[in-house]
Amino acid sequence: MRVALFLTCVNDALYPDTGRAVVTLLNRLGVDVEFPMGQTCCGQAHYNTGYRRQAEPLATRFAEVFGAYDAIVTPSGSCGAMVRELYPRMGERAQAEGRGDVLARTVAGVVPKTYELTEFLVDVLGVTDVGAYYPRTVTYHPTCHGLRSLGLGERPRQLLQAVKGLELRELPGAEECCGFGGTFAMKNSDVSVAMGEDKVRNAASTGADVLCAADNSCLMHLGGTMSRLKVGIRPVHLAEILASTEKEPLG
Repeated sequence: MRVALFLTCVNDALYPDTGRAVVTLLNRLGVDVEFPMGQTCCGQAHYNTGYRRQAEPLATRFAEVFGAYDAIVTPSGSCGAMVRELYPRMGERAQAEGRGDVLARTVAGVVPKTYELTEFLVDVLGVTDVGAYYPRTVTYHPTCHGLRSLGLGERPRQLLQAVKGLELRELPGAEECCGFGGTFAMKNSDVSVAMGEDKVRNAASTGADVLCAADNSCLMHLGGTMSRLKVGIRPVHLAEILASTEKEPLG
């Protein structure tokens, strides 16, 4: 099986350790991972801010770069949801506007084989115990795209519960949005800040060392809020926890 890592813009620019963690983790599970150098933005930022026609060439590019692979794995629920949920809508819109079915046919090949990391681990590889060791108390925030668009459900929790040394603590108001929402955080900054502070206070109330999520865009927002509120908890991507072992330094 040929597997490709779709790292995403945010991770490539700001959180490369998350990408390294995905490769380390999958290699440990016997999966060789390729990183197609031609990958670019998936178009989510364009689509969500109203530039939907401008996002179409990026969807086409994604299909061209990743089309030959059997599975496309991403450590981002939001970008995974862009491919799985919104690429088909883009194709349908193009057809409805009389621009043919080229886009729909182009993206159809990559949509069903794009997986968020926890989906790939649990559903494709069939594992929940990935051999990780992480002696920390952790609380888990299910991000909106992972929760509502991809329906990740209990997969992330199952993986965390199998990590040796890890104590998982329930997050009050876990299913509430953290307030990031991409450009929402800029256009509605007061609301975004208030939502982020609610989430961080709930996380701090658990007494956990780490707030974990499967999307660094949300963790970036929450990490900034944690710094401002000076709470004793830090954000860590789920992939970095799952990649940790007793013999490796902890993130």
